Amino acid sequence: MKSIVVTKPHTPLELVERDIPTPGDGEEVIRVLACGVCHSDLHVADGDFGGPYPVVLGHEVVGEHPELGRVLLYAPWGCGSAGCRQCSSGLEMICPNGREAGIVSDGGYSEYMSVPKREYLIPIGDMDPASTAPLACGGLTAFRAVKRALPHLKGKNSRAIVIGAGGLGQFAIQFLKSLTEAELTVVDTSAEKLEAATRLGADVTTGTEGLTGKYDAVIDFVGADATMAAAASGIDRQGIIIVVGLWGGRIQFGVGVLPSEAVLTTSIWGSLEELKELLEFAKNHPLQHNVEPIPLEKAQHAHDMLRAGNINGRAVLVTD
Repeated sequence: MKSIVVTKPHTPLELVERDIPTPGDGEEVIRVLACGVCHSDLHVADGDFGGPYPVVLGHEVVGEHPELGRVLLYAPWGCGSAGCRQCSSGLEMICPNGREAGIVSDGGYSEYMSVPKREYLIPIGDMDPASTAPLACGGLTAFRAVKRALPHLKGKNSRAIVIGAGGLGQFAIQFLKSLTEAELTVVDTSAEKLEAATRLGADVTTGTEGLTGKYDAVIDFVGADATMAAAASGIDRQGIIIVVGLWGGRIQFGVGVLPSEAVLTTSIWGSLEELKELLEFAKNHPLQHNVEPIPLEKAQHAHDMLRAGNINGRAVLVTD
């Protein structure tokens, strides 16, 4: 089978031939149909996290299972220990001893992949593989972040900000417009992405300099110093700032630094139950997201485009 491998950080992706995996006790093997390309893949390729190397990238996977048919993969795999508080609570994505497909374990930049257990495979019926694959991370991460913001967004007088109108931000816009009545402001530096945000229902689009007044919830899909500072400047008392982006930003935190009882938190991926909930949501609320199918063999080209910011939506590697 063909697989795309990172042999060590800061090296080009390599196309290699490997044997089709043989399932061990309790494991499943799926034939990969589509695999989304995520910014997290770039971080693994750069050595920011992930390994050991070599590793096959890819955690937004739709595959074909011999009995279940087309399935969406839940990629953050917890340790499963009865004594693990996170796994016992269904929060495998933050298990301290977990492993993730395409980050620690071999993932979906391949024609076949091994999965630890059948519970991680969610049937998708006749949903399109390329359009569904990004839900496994991009959609799920945005979905969990929006759900965490919902208690702070009550009624038409509430105000929310989404910072970053790329793939995740575009999902979040649609979730917020479907699940709340909040006035939604979307922040980005790209005119093209702000135009997309307007088409998806954003009430206001601007750069950080255009933010006015106070907001009840801010979801930051960038996470840089400047975006986090803008979030801190705009958050209202008892509001919530949810940082998702991985750009390493920092702000000061303490009594008197942020408005009274403002909440500052991160949001990581999502749970297996939330992914199932998201799939049901997507069936009843068709999501608009640009998908650019790219042959598996051109994975390096997909990475180059993503680094350059030349993808308005999600690149998806396809095997057929």
